[in-house]
Amino acid sequence: MRKRDLPVLAELAKPGIVFGNLVAAVGGFLLAARGEVQPVPFAAMAAGVALVVGSGCAVNNVIDRDIDARMERTRGRALVTGRATPGLALAWAALMGAAGFGVLAAWTNAWAVGFAAMGWAVYVGLYSLWFKRRSVHGIWIGSLAGAAPPVIGYCAAAGRFDGGAALLFLIYALWQIPHSDAIAIFRLKDFAAAGLPVSPIARGMPAAKRQIVATIFAFTLAAVALAWGGWAGWAYGAVALAAGGYWFAIALKRAAGESDAQWAKRVFLCSIVTIMALGVMMSVDFTRVA
Repeated sequence: MRKRDLPVLAELAKPGIVFGNLVAAVGGFLLAARGEVQPVPFAAMAAGVALVVGSGCAVNNVIDRDIDARMERTRGRALVTGRATPGLALAWAALMGAAGFGVLAAWTNAWAVGFAAMGWAVYVGLYSLWFKRRSVHGIWIGSLAGAAPPVIGYCAAAGRFDGGAALLFLIYALWQIPHSDAIAIFRLKDFAAAGLPVSPIARGMPAAKRQIVATIFAFTLAAVALAWGGWAGWAYGAVALAAGGYWFAIALKRAAGESDAQWAKRVFLCSIVTIMALGVMMSVDFTRVA
């Protein structure tokens, strides 16, 4: 491998997506660890999640290269411009995937490995290869993969799948619907050029907005339930209620003179702040339930 290939390999792994998923996984781990962090499982979980997510992203680059060429936001990607070949991307994905699953299998547990495998398979197989291009429900399928990292972290620390893990899965799956719908609205021309059946195109803008509002409401209930069920403390619960409530209020009412795209950008930015706030709070405000 040549030195000049290194930046391209990093780009193929989509480091922004890897980082976001890693933050979620760390939050899940710290929630389940309840102040008793074991360094080896923690490091293995973090490395494994980063590598498995990077592997899925590299394969996605290969699958989506025709779509990426039609979208302004993605037409500069390595496979579109010819800075990388599909063979290089697939080889890099295989190497990252083998290393990631190997690390998780060696130093975490079967639950963590299982959810990593589920997330990879759903993202690459169900979402990227099929539902993304063919169904308005693709966003819901994709959300299952996006909800895997915090559960991987939780299971790596707890050694089991319980109610807290199930709520984490629900919280992060629900969060992705309004987050992704908002992106689809303010980048509507890109998605239309690519021919993707996202909600504002396939069902219309009013339906997409209703889905955003409804799923933010459901997300907020699920986020607060993590404290109500005793897995997180009530300082976390207060932040979850306040952040979710504020996000819901923003989605519910558009400012005077504001375009759909401007409104969607506010919803999108608030989604980022909300999930980061929850990730921080669940890391530090846990309870010591049996």
